Amino acid sequence: MVLTDSCGRPLLNLRLAVTKKCNLRCSYCHGEGEEREPEQYNGEMTVEEIVRIVHVAVDLGISRVKLTGGEPLMRKDIVNIVGKISSIPGLKDLSMTSNGVMLEALADELHEAGLKRINISLPTLDGAVFHKLTGGVIEGAINGVRAAVEAGLCPVKLNMLILKGINDEAVPDMIEFATRTGTVLQLIELEPINVSDSFYRANHQTLDQYEEALQQKAIRIETRRFMQNRHVYYLPSVKVETVRPIENTEFCLHCSRLRITSDGKLKPCLMRNDNLVDFLTPLRRGASDKELAEMFITANQKREPFNKN
Repeated sequence: MVLTDSCGRPLLNLRLAVTKKCNLRCSYCHGEGEEREPEQYNGEMTVEEIVRIVHVAVDLGISRVKLTGGEPLMRKDIVNIVGKISSIPGLKDLSMTSNGVMLEALADELHEAGLKRINISLPTLDGAVFHKLTGGVIEGAINGVRAAVEAGLCPVKLNMLILKGINDEAVPDMIEFATRTGTVLQLIELEPINVSDSFYRANHQTLDQYEEALQQKAIRIETRRFMQNRHVYYLPSVKVETVRPIENTEFCLHCSRLRITSDGKLKPCLMRNDNLVDFLTPLRRGASDKELAEMFITANQKREPFNKN
């Protein structure tokens, strides 16, 4: 069984924020679209609450889960979370997004616990630029990338958010780094989410020029139907994906995701916070799995393309 929404889009993926905490302060972070200070904040979910809601999701046909944040590795129990989720029957894929800074010490344990792959945010290879954008030290992120590859996580994807005048000329260097490390490069266009209008206007750069260059070099091009129809360019020695923003209607028309906020709310759309479904409060009051499943079905029916034009 696979749930579909009112527009016929299948619900295949769950993005689950396990914390709002982060060890960096990235100026461009969209925080999975969560409100920075919601009126009602339930606090972080426990391991048992996380595992139970994922069980319900998998029973409803969701087979792929990605752990997000904040920074997931800020949770002391993250390896336990990964281990318990990965053992759920019917789950086909468990992945994570991370800034990589804390990953070197945890990559082996995470892989052994059942994590299959990871996306690491790496906007630049320049230490000074990295520190300016994130407040962090780039060596930690680089070591995290290498540790993830060595641990056997596959694929390891590098998320390079393009920012005009800051890192937009560094794509060739990042392609070379991805080639050298055996990783996949994702070029990501800035989203107007949780950033000011002035920041967006000053830093937004379309991916048009990069896609044109990649088309010339690619030996094969794929379109990921259930991932917003994004393009995958197979170069002779490396793979590069492009992630267009919400303003691209393909993003919405082919969305197959539901999100869970760090405080236990089902979030049908990255761009909206006016249609959340709070499941954690009923769960803590004794809601049954059947009742939780009904909340999932309700949230799924609230999914609709944000951009329909």
